[in-house]
Amino acid sequence: MKQNIAHVAIVVDDYDDAIAFYTQKIGFELIEDTKLNEEKRWVLVKPKGAAETAILLAKAGNTEQKSRIGNQTGGRVFMFLYTDNFWRDYNIMLEKGVEFVREPKEEMYGTVAVFTDLYGNLWDLLEPKGSKKN
Repeated sequence: MKQNIAHVAIVVDDYDDAIAFYTQKIGFELIEDTKLNEEKRWVLVKPKGAAETAILLAKAGNTEQKSRIGNQTGGRVFMFLYTDNFWRDYNIMLEKGVEFVREPKEEMYGTVAVFTDLYGNLWDLLEPKGSKKN
């Protein structure tokens, strides 16, 4: 048996703002943007080089969903973006205006810093120990 997680949804306020953030500031690829009806689109982004999992940018459709924008995990780190070159990606993201809320730190498992997406969700940027650099 083989299984994998295909998509993880992030609740967003605006499709176009979210696409711009993830593609222009973090460097993800837009892999699909399909209009489903007047209010909904199927929007997928993924890190360059990612083989399977993509992020579904899901526009909040009601008050309950809107209340979760930016705080889908109660203030804990929500996503973990692995990289093969921490300092390259960290510096590019800084130059593009990504806000880091925890400075880079060497941990026993690798180099890590915490940044926020445009809504305030927390992300780890992490280069695991022993990863190969290009």
